[in-house]
Amino acid sequence: MKIKKNDNVMVIAGKDKGKTGKVIKALPERDMVVIAGVNIKKKHQRPQKSGQKGQIVEKTLPIHVSNVMIVDPSTGKRSRIGKKMVGGKYVRVSKKSGKEIS
Repeated sequence: MKIKKNDNVMVIAGKDKGKTGKVIKALPERDMVVIAGVNIKKKHQRPQKSGQKGQIVEKTLPIHVSNVMIVDPSTGKRSRIGKKMVGGKYVRVSKKSGKEIS
């Protein structure tokens, strides 16, 4: 999986198409990522103790990695990811600008 935690990504498919955000959590075993402010669902929660009220909690759910693309740091547009050998190590680079992605 080429997308990692703290990457800025753009959603390219689904109900949140066009939204951008930062990856909070990467789930490579499921090929999913959790993005701040994207794919938010409301969950009805029962009262935990007697006398307490139930509530509606907003929860950010994972989205499949195929539905997101990384945002190029130099242009601010979405881009594919490649890799290049620099100093004996591979680094991720943007296909659009050729710049290194941190």
